[in-house]
Amino acid sequence: MRYKMISGFIMLVVLISLIYVYEHNETSQKIIDWPLVEKKSEVKLKELPNEKLFNQLYTGSIYEWIGKTSDSLKREYGKPERQDLSAYGYEWWVYSDKDYYLQFGVEDGTIKTVYGTGDISIEPFEIGQTYKEINQDIAFIKEVSYLEKLNSYQFHLTDEEIKARPLIKLSQDVFIQLYFDTIKNQLSAIRVLTGDILLKHRPYEMMYRGHLPKVKELTDKEWRKVEKGMEKQIFDITNIFRKQFGVDHVSWDDNVSKVAYAHSKDMENNQYFSHYRLDGSGLKERLQEKDVYYLVAGENIAAQYPDAPSAMAGWLNSKGHREALLNKQYTHLGVGVYRLYYTQNFLGKP
Repeated sequence: MRYKMISGFIMLVVLISLIYVYEHNETSQKIIDWPLVEKKSEVKLKELPNEKLFNQLYTGSIYEWIGKTSDSLKREYGKPERQDLSAYGYEWWVYSDKDYYLQFGVEDGTIKTVYGTGDISIEPFEIGQTYKEINQDIAFIKEVSYLEKLNSYQFHLTDEEIKARPLIKLSQDVFIQLYFDTIKNQLSAIRVLTGDILLKHRPYEMMYRGHLPKVKELTDKEWRKVEKGMEKQIFDITNIFRKQFGVDHVSWDDNVSKVAYAHSKDMENNQYFSHYRLDGSGLKERLQEKDVYYLVAGENIAAQYPDAPSAMAGWLNSKGHREALLNKQYTHLGVGVYRLYYTQNFLGKP
């Protein structure tokens, strides 16, 4: 069977307002990130001769956590800053400070995935390392296979995905996604995950024989926990990215987060993707309705990314969106996530 991906998508609006002056600039970019269409196929999976196992190269502590217990994680790092429910059956244990950010995905007491950015131990790589340097040591390939009992899976990466988030097979059941800043051509983040978690995320087009793991259907209450976690994750990662580029951090704004959440929910409920509601009102009107005052403001939106880190990678790799992420004029940020619709509202306050 083949999974074909539909485009995740992101959009930006920049709003500059001094009292009632309003100017906006809008760009959009399609990002392939989330397959929702299944088609039957009789194509036979093949073993790839150029596929290698690189586990002897990886000495950074981030890889060693896969398969370890949450108790050992707590002994090493202490109590997590937060425990955020994910949409895929595991819980994110979040550890961060001004220099680094780590999320450990824990399922049934076992670490199944790790995402990290900032000052973290990921030898033989390092955050900020160039694509060319890494690609000289590891030849990224377009087809990566995974065997699980009687089930066979093969991930197919596009040219764009090879540049932005190549997939490396670390062992028979562990994979690495490298997230590159495609504008600077530098490594911006890393994710290590087991094969079953990779199948639940389905971030690439995939051929398979056998069965796909089922993802639990969430209740509205569980979804809200997931959404609140992703809102904080986007906020934290935004500030790590800003620090990497020498930009001051932004502060969390609860009122603006409510504005952002309402827009994400409205887009999902009414099945549209725009900075403008169906009645034509935009960010300016939404902020005015909640009596939000500002000197400058901007908005990033995204949809159909499997989680917050992948949405952040999409924004960073779009020129207009990264301008909002790294804008020195912004002092505050509100984030609103509803299901897989994401909204960032930036403000510059006096």
